[in-house]
Amino acid sequence: MSPNMKTLGMAMVTFLILCSRSFYPSAFAASGSPDLLKIKQESESKGYVFLTNRDEIVSKAKKEGKLHTALALEGSLKITAEAFKKRFPFIDLQVQNLRVIEDSQKALLQVKAGAAKDWDIVKTTPAFYHEWLPHLWKVDLLRMAENRVIDISPRMIDPKNRNVVALGSRLAVVAYNKNLVSPGQVPKTWEDMLRPEFKGRKFASDIHPSEIAGLVPAWSLEKTLDYARRIAAQEPIWTRGSSRSIMAITTGEIPILLFGASYSIAMRAQLKDPLNAVQFTLLEPVPVRYTLEQGILSTSRNPHAALLWLEFMAGLEAQKLIDEHEPLVASLYSKGSAAEQALKGKKLSIVSWENNEEMEKWIEKLTGAYGLPQPDSK
Repeated sequence: MSPNMKTLGMAMVTFLILCSRSFYPSAFAASGSPDLLKIKQESESKGYVFLTNRDEIVSKAKKEGKLHTALALEGSLKITAEAFKKRFPFIDLQVQNLRVIEDSQKALLQVKAGAAKDWDIVKTTPAFYHEWLPHLWKVDLLRMAENRVIDISPRMIDPKNRNVVALGSRLAVVAYNKNLVSPGQVPKTWEDMLRPEFKGRKFASDIHPSEIAGLVPAWSLEKTLDYARRIAAQEPIWTRGSSRSIMAITTGEIPILLFGASYSIAMRAQLKDPLNAVQFTLLEPVPVRYTLEQGILSTSRNPHAALLWLEFMAGLEAQKLIDEHEPLVASLYSKGSAAEQALKGKKLSIVSWENNEEMEKWIEKLTGAYGLPQPDSK
């Protein structure tokens, strides 16, 4: 072989290796490397399980052969499950959908009573987050992701508890009917809704203040409470439920919905609106909450299969399916997701993992600022 051919051959080998590392990064986390062994010791000293080899995870998942997961998906549930089965045909997947808060609360009670032994993965609803944590497997997802043992964006993982993944994001938007609201009336800032022209049932807002609570991380609780009082003084139309409220925008019953619509719900309404009357705007700072949280139960009989599920659902293929069919609720930390695109260059107010337990306190205080009875948790 000529020197040039040898050089070309070596270059091709190097190229293929680099490509392999790009597409399968977790495969190059060497189980015996000193760095990984040190991290494993550090994790274990804090009570966490740290797995060092993805191939071993797959091998053990094959032996387990089953997976029972509970999550909150609607449009994308079937297609993401089918995609997972295609990727991992050796896993018998069962999926249970927990769409409403009551379903998640019931599931938590079953877990506490030891009556959910067949489940592997649960949805850790923010309203009961601290109650779920003692029942979750303390596997160090964060450090495993940071060290490419599993292919999950570390930003999707709770940095404090390290064992819960948020697969989606909820962006708060201001929706309106373009036939009832002139271009000059469309708010450009949150303060615009305090103008005199909006006083006296000229806009609607959900009685459950979860969306306005999303402003607390950027504004502080004091400023948000003051804003809530001033919004209440505007005498809005009080509504309850995103789907019902966005339908009222579509039919022209209300001109503007200040709080109560997410990016996903508003876009879905746009797609279904033959008159194209439904429009929305993102006001800064944009309130953002994590959603579609998942954790592996400490009683899981198939923990390695569960790890493959979390990795798959956080990956580009499943995230794209969630955006296409849910729709538009994939994580803002997933490259190319609708949320990432919509939020580029904007100031955000992110309800972080650390805020989960505080959120209910914020909601209670904001309900008081509205002067309304305490609503059920959402």
